[in-house]
Amino acid sequence: MFRSEIYRNVAKMLSGNAIAQMVGLLFYPLLTRLYRPEDFGILNLFLSIGGVLVLVANADYHYAILLPKNEKKAVGAWQVSALCALAVVVLCGISVFFKGAIAELFNTPELAVVYPLLPLFVALSAAWMLLNYWFTRQKRFGAISTYQVSQNLSNALLKWGFGAAGRLQWGLFVSTILGLAVSLGLSVAGTFRAWGSKLLHFDWGSVRMAARRYARFPAFSLPRSLVNNLSGNLPFFMLTPFFGVAEMGFLGMGFTLAFRPVNMISSSLYQVFFQRFAENVQNQRQVMPFFRKFVLGCFLVVIPSFALLYWILPDLCAWLLGEEWLETGRYIRLMLPWIAMVCAGSCVSFLSDLFQKQALMLWVEVAYLGLRAAGLAVGIALRDIRMAILLYSLGGVLVIGFQLLCYRKWIKDYEMGLEDAEAATRGNKVKI
Repeated sequence: MFRSEIYRNVAKMLSGNAIAQMVGLLFYPLLTRLYRPEDFGILNLFLSIGGVLVLVANADYHYAILLPKNEKKAVGAWQVSALCALAVVVLCGISVFFKGAIAELFNTPELAVVYPLLPLFVALSAAWMLLNYWFTRQKRFGAISTYQVSQNLSNALLKWGFGAAGRLQWGLFVSTILGLAVSLGLSVAGTFRAWGSKLLHFDWGSVRMAARRYARFPAFSLPRSLVNNLSGNLPFFMLTPFFGVAEMGFLGMGFTLAFRPVNMISSSLYQVFFQRFAENVQNQRQVMPFFRKFVLGCFLVVIPSFALLYWILPDLCAWLLGEEWLETGRYIRLMLPWIAMVCAGSCVSFLSDLFQKQALMLWVEVAYLGLRAAGLAVGIALRDIRMAILLYSLGGVLVIGFQLLCYRKWIKDYEMGLEDAEAATRGNKVKI
């Protein structure tokens, strides 16, 4: 039962995600011939700022949507997160009045032109994050796949359309916003009546109860997620003022080409695994055999594949994107060991939330941020962007390796607790 259902859900998520990611990737050879590396560099900075704000918006309460057996409590967690998101969107709107100062901070005057779109980006992204976890709880993986496919397709088509029409300054940004809006609308079309009134009818008692019950998420999980996001976007925040938006365009394209295929698989597995692991823990079942088999199998596939990719990446990027994008392949090559670790670790990173280890993981993420910042700082001091990227990636290898060891220990402790409880139950029966 466990295997058949999880395989069906993974297949459903992967099919939609594969189509979505492939659509986006297929359009990049067209987009890189319409837009300059500088245009992509500004977009990467915009998305990095927006990504941090989206995390703050939901206060990480959206993770709690999957945890309670009682649906009323899950609705309360959804509503707490929605109220937090609304407050952050309002504050984001106020920050538009300081767009010039924010652009000057990153030595990128062009950012001030597109910054007014940021509140819309945050609102739409936060709304989807909430619905994503609600759909996961309800096992509506088809709705999630609809969003993924439509978001990538509409985003790619709009970017190509704006670029072909010569609207280069706004094209990348407006298409990003419109793509989010279109996909959000399509994902809820036809199903809103089934759950809309339930989520939008606020029971303030349940909201307050959920806010207290899951207070560890904003207290520990949110800072950890925020530090993790800052850590992931640190190259754009730290390197842009020193190396310029063109180099950030090459690097951002490297992140896109490297992590889109990874995310195609890991995001689907993450959602299905989280739902299933949470259900198994609620019902006191084992999870170690599946965890061990997945991690080992992942490395057996990834390591030989990446060894082959190392030799062909620069030429492959130049052929795919155009000669001026050769540097992107060189940057990806430096990140391969880190990407291999991400393939295994990202799919099961929910285990820290499942076993309520947010406080420990917060300190791990803080150390991760420090390692990465130090690596980038060395590269900046040496005026060597490749050294900065290499050291940044090696920090990822060390920390994700440590996290995998932690996950294994937590699962082992959980299953030992199950064995002790079972032994105690047998002992009580013997006494009776």
